Amino acid sequence: MILVTGATGHLGSSVVHHLHHLVQKNEFSVLARNPEKAQSLIDQGIEVRMGDFNDIETLIQAFKGVEKLLLISTMEMNRFEQHQNVIDAAKIAGVKHVVYTGLAIQDIERSGVKDLMISHFQTEAYLQKSGLDYTLVRNSMYADAIPVILGQSIFKDGILLPGGDGKVPYALREEMGEGLARLLVQEGHNNKIYHFTGSKAYSYQDIARELSELTQANMHYQNIEDDTFEKLLNDINMPEFLVYLTKGTLYDIKHHQYEIQSQDLETILGRKTKDLHGMLKVLYPI
Repeated sequence: MILVTGATGHLGSSVVHHLHHLVQKNEFSVLARNPEKAQSLIDQGIEVRMGDFNDIETLIQAFKGVEKLLLISTMEMNRFEQHQNVIDAAKIAGVKHVVYTGLAIQDIERSGVKDLMISHFQTEAYLQKSGLDYTLVRNSMYADAIPVILGQSIFKDGILLPGGDGKVPYALREEMGEGLARLLVQEGHNNKIYHFTGSKAYSYQDIARELSELTQANMHYQNIEDDTFEKLLNDINMPEFLVYLTKGTLYDIKHHQYEIQSQDLETILGRKTKDLHGMLKVLYPI
């Protein structure tokens, strides 16, 4: 029995979609905190188990009979404590194998979002010491984040970001979801670390060039200063946490933190991930 946490989120719902095509419905279940959000899964005949990451007793009950658990990382400020609860509950309930989704980055100690993202590596260390079999899947940035970071005015103002010439090996969330689903149903991934990245890395200049070709517009990328970018974010009344997260992410891109080359995702998928042209056609209604 496989159990997927975060099944009502973007990545989790993609994993569930692909599991549907790989195994029978009685071979996997999902964890949900809110039964209303999980109603569509219930309607599909998928077993939904109730559990709260902040309540270990509910997790112990939900994990009974589970052999392999996919722990999709949360975005809560107490993320590490929540993940500890999941891992502790998994041990008590007799789970054999935990797959964890973390972050593919060069050096977390130099990250602009270290305070938030270091919990990924704390979770990894805790899981490795737990005695459970584990698989650590470190995800690159989702291509789906490109339109969010570029903003709504790019076709009028161009791309104004402090990303330097840094590159990111983007992959679509749908591709990562499929990769995780395939990994869950396969054997031989115990106690291994994988980097789920796209087959090729791209800069914002590459994105501007490709969008220009797709739209027949003269799209350009301007590498602006960090302070100018922060002012732009504040001018649109972006919440403080999102300013921190966006600025820190761009800082990491500029300093080449995401430039990790790996064929792990394409190996598990059995094909290369979509190239930049293919990703942008999915992301923009062009």
